[in-house]
Amino acid sequence: MVKRIVANIKTDDLSRARQFYQDILELDVLMDHGWIKTLGNDEEAQIQVSFATQGGNDTEVPDLSIEVDNVDEVYDKMKNTGFEITYELTNEDWGVRRFFVKDPFEKLINILSHQ
Repeated sequence: MVKRIVANIKTDDLSRARQFYQDILELDVLMDHGWIKTLGNDEEAQIQVSFATQGGNDTEVPDLSIEVDNVDEVYDKMKNTGFEITYELTNEDWGVRRFFVKDPFEKLINILSHQ
């Protein structure tokens, strides 16, 4: 039985994750060995892996999808901080409100809340 799945993003500068993932998305540092830093929360999380031919509404397939409590608040923080929004905040037909943003490592992130 799988206990957890962790996405690994290669970088030469671990500190670049702070503003996007810690300050705005409010993830905690769960592990820091200097060469690898794992962010998350201590709550029990669901394990999911998605496979897609497109990202919905003919968008690019995102590298990560992150569900948040208040997508409008996170959208405002990302926009005000200057992160590149590549798909504007949208209410989708399948019951989510979401936007796409490029993280500091040029990964395409789908940030969403269920409606």
